[in-house]
Order: sequence, then structure tokens, then C-alpha cells
Amino acid sequence: YLVQPAGQGPFPAVLVVHENRGLNPYIEDVARRVATEGFLALAPDGLYPAGGYPGNDDDGRALQAGLDQAKLRTDLLNSARFIKTHKLSTGKLGVTGFCYGGGVVNYLAAALGEEMHAGAPYYGVATAAESVASIKAPLLCHLAEHDERVNSTYPAFEAALKAAGVPYEVFVYPGTQHGFHNDSTPRYDEAAAKLSWTRTIAHFKRHLA
Repeated sequence: YLVQPAGQGPFPAVLVVHENRGLNPYIEDVARRVATEGFLALAPDGLYPAGGYPGNDDDGRALQAGLDQAKLRTDLLNSARFIKTHKLSTGKLGVTGFCYGGGVVNYLAAALGEEMHAGAPYYGVATAAESVASIKAPLLCHLAEHDERVNSTYPAFEAALKAAGVPYEVFVYPGTQHGFHNDSTPRYDEAAAKLSWTRTIAHFKRHLA
């Protein structure tokens, strides 16, 4: 799902990585929000090899769990390179993602190194500490207060980021649960979603200009 801002471009590019259920309407909406801020946005559907997003999140979750996970990561890595080199892109690349996609942001930051210029993961599992030295993109990490599994991966991640000299910020949103940005679920927290999004857009405008 590719969304072009108004105007002729070129534009800084942002990859939007879905949760663990494929390219649902929520993620398409996020891609549109990114584009309205002046970025060329691409939201790939990791479920494409399985026939694409099936129309509901429960079936999407089952389909995504059945994919070859290494191939899925490669597909998303190639998606990042595709949008970065798109004819409408300036070559500046930001990546945001949610839940599973948040972990992909951290993974791509290490895998892409200098090819990636900013990352904004939402409640995404940290990448392996030994890969952190490859990260060059400033990271803006959004975490939910009540999300023990994901949050437990961050102390070692932060220590590695500090040791590698990677610029980063971590914001923990009080009273929130994993998935607080997703306005199609009961875990949505409007105040945290809006504040985190304002921070994300400012982060991209600062580093992708």
C-alpha cells in the first residue's frame, strides 16, 4: 500500500510495518497519516505470499504465524530498500511499526545500518544486543507501561545502544497496554496514541529532512 503526498516530490520515505496480522485497515490508515505529513509511505503486506490480508485480524494472525519468518523479514528488508530507492523518494528512509512491526523496526535498524536514517518502533521487541553496533539511525521507542514481555527486552538493548553511541529515546506511556496506538481495538489509548504520534512525526521531520 503506497501513499504519495500532495505535490511533485521527491519526498522522504517512511516504511510502515504492520502488527502480527497483516496489512489491515488500521495500518493502511497509519500510512495515510504519514503521507499527509509530507512523507512517501509504504505499508507492505507480509501476508502477500499467503494470499494477502484475509479481511479480519484473527485469520490474519493465524496466517502470519504460519509464514516462514526468516523470509518475512527478508521481504520487509526488501520493502525498505524499495521505498528508499523509489523514484519519488529523496533517499532518506524512516521506519515505524507496531507490535511485530515494532520489532521489525529494531531489526531493520541493525540490518540496514547507514541505509536507514530514523526509526520509531511501537512496543517492539528489542533486537539482539550483539547487532546493535550496526545501528546508525536515531531511535524513538514507544513502550506501554503494562507490557512485561516486550519491556523486559529493553535494559540490555539500551545498554548496547549507549555503548555503541546510538542516539535514542524511550518513552513509556503510563497506564497503557501493548497495542495502545491501534484505534480499532479496546486497548487503544487516545491520549498516548496522539502524543506518541506527534513525537514520531517530529522525529521523522528532524532526521529525514
